Amino acid sequence: MTVGNLALQQQIDALNARLTERDATIAKMEVLLKYYEEQLLLAKRNRFGSSSEKTVIDLADYRQINLFSDAESEANKNLPEPVVEEITYKRKKRVGKREEDLSGLPAERIDYELPENERICPECGDKLVDIGVDCRRELKLIPAKVVVVEHAAHVYACHLCEKTNDHTPIIKAKAPAPLISGSLASPSLVAHIAYQKYSNGMPLYRLEKGFVYDGVSISRQTMAGWGIKCAEMYLIAMYNLFIKYLLMETVAHADETTHQVLREPGRAAQSKSYEWLYRTSGCSKHKIVIYDYKETRNKEHPKKFLKDFKGFLHTDGYEGYHDLPPDITVVGCWFHVRQKWENLLKIIPEDKRKGSDAERGVAFINRLFALERDFKELSPEDRYEKRLLKSKPLAEAFFTWVEGLGALPKSKLGEAAGYALSQRKYLMNVFLDGRLELSNNRAERSIKSFVMGRKAWLFSCTPNGAAASSILYSIMETAKENGLHPYQYVKFLLEKLPNSTTADLDSLLPWSETLPDYCRIPVKKEVVAHHAEKKRA
Repeated sequence: MTVGNLALQQQIDALNARLTERDATIAKMEVLLKYYEEQLLLAKRNRFGSSSEKTVIDLADYRQINLFSDAESEANKNLPEPVVEEITYKRKKRVGKREEDLSGLPAERIDYELPENERICPECGDKLVDIGVDCRRELKLIPAKVVVVEHAAHVYACHLCEKTNDHTPIIKAKAPAPLISGSLASPSLVAHIAYQKYSNGMPLYRLEKGFVYDGVSISRQTMAGWGIKCAEMYLIAMYNLFIKYLLMETVAHADETTHQVLREPGRAAQSKSYEWLYRTSGCSKHKIVIYDYKETRNKEHPKKFLKDFKGFLHTDGYEGYHDLPPDITVVGCWFHVRQKWENLLKIIPEDKRKGSDAERGVAFINRLFALERDFKELSPEDRYEKRLLKSKPLAEAFFTWVEGLGALPKSKLGEAAGYALSQRKYLMNVFLDGRLELSNNRAERSIKSFVMGRKAWLFSCTPNGAAASSILYSIMETAKENGLHPYQYVKFLLEKLPNSTTADLDSLLPWSETLPDYCRIPVKKEVVAHHAEKKRA
């Protein structure tokens, strides 16, 4: 080969190398372009689309002889195809709905009668007789008002001893101790502030303005101080007792969310702190919700909190829960898996969704939840058997199908498939016990109260305030779970705890039968009758 031909060949090789490199770059850019298109479509769908995730998917419409590939068929050849049924119905408004709504409320009656001298017939002049009443009803609201209560403890002395003895006995009448020494705070006032902030999401500056209209000036700093002191002095005793009972259960749920605290030592105000949530499950004897403020999302926090817990723990896919002691079995959340496939389905044009992998993935999981609804009224033992017979083979087929997709890791399909496979071990644990639930939605619902409140009050100023918020949220939400009015229950606790001993605390628990009736939310008569009938059955 001549020098000229050699140089030409080198140029050709260099050009081919550049073309190869450019082709690789183009392929990479096409993958990235598709990824960003998916992200953009999903963002638009989340912002402008419906938030509902209701889907009606029937895999029988795919008209395939076999749903699975050869490998999937080997998993279970007799497995029926997952089907989601569409059920439509019209609900007729119940007769007497208003009576049912008002049945749990106290009532007062005002009678309007004709005076005796007007009970004369205008036609014949004979006496009119009462033949019935024309009754209408309305709801009367009695707004809160601020009243100054003076606790005047009388002091007594003996005048005879004063005249004849070298000292005079002085006896003071016993009066209840103040909630906070030197303060205007009362149990009802602090309970009202806590109820408005932690149950109704009312920030303290709005409460401050509201009190002005009632003729009293209470600063937000004062209200915050009262909440912290009452939590640290009294309510923490109930909080710790709640934790004790929670850790005695064998099935629980956990979740976490951010909680900004401005003045944490050594940390910037913008730093993310966390509110960890732990709660009992539907099978638990006692219903308890615990919030636990921590500075970080470190996995050591749940490990420390749950060190005395033994049993099943429902969680989302956060890896911090996957390094717990061996006595704890983590149960994954199928709803979170479904969300991944639902997000994938949202970015596919509607005319191309039919028969897509996204639709098929959602159908699998929808079928699992449909079966779960069928098993709802069964005993844990029967539910366990039914799951092994119907739900577990379906779940195994789902994972076999996902493994055979061969999706690109950075695509939305790859993200949904990768998440499902990474959680497989924990998701399948739901089939170990009939008391377990298919999702962690119970914890999601409980933490929503904190998330919604956070949108109003935004942050806590100090770690002490954040810890007090955790205590108050725990007591409020636990009260709700047990059918108690959160304001009345907190007021009751603040009246009793200053004069209670450790031995008295069990009688103050939300499920105690000795709680006064005014702490309980009024129950409609029809609901009481339904539960009584169900208990007899």
